[in-house]
Amino acid sequence: MATTAPPTDTVLDGFRKSIDNIDAALIHMLAERFRITQAVGEYKAKTQLPPADPNREARQIERLRKLAIEADLDPEFSEKFIRFVIDEVIRHHRKARGE
Repeated sequence: MATTAPPTDTVLDGFRKSIDNIDAALIHMLAERFRITQAVGEYKAKTQLPPADPNREARQIERLRKLAIEADLDPEFSEKFIRFVIDEVIRHHRKARGE
């Protein structure tokens, strides 16, 4: 028994195309962010600065929580996301120091 393809839903396809474009932009933006933080990690290693800066991290989290609220995005989600990114950056910084 042959299966038939579902009918094309142009509205859903349009939404999905926009989502795909946004996902691609996010990946490119994250890649650029990590290129810059990689340079920061190398600089910190060279100048004997610690891999983590808890005060800056706290300021960044608070700033991004406020931006999330302004953008009508769940601030808890934004904090989880940036914490994940920060933790990955610190891991890279520790690696640059040979830890």
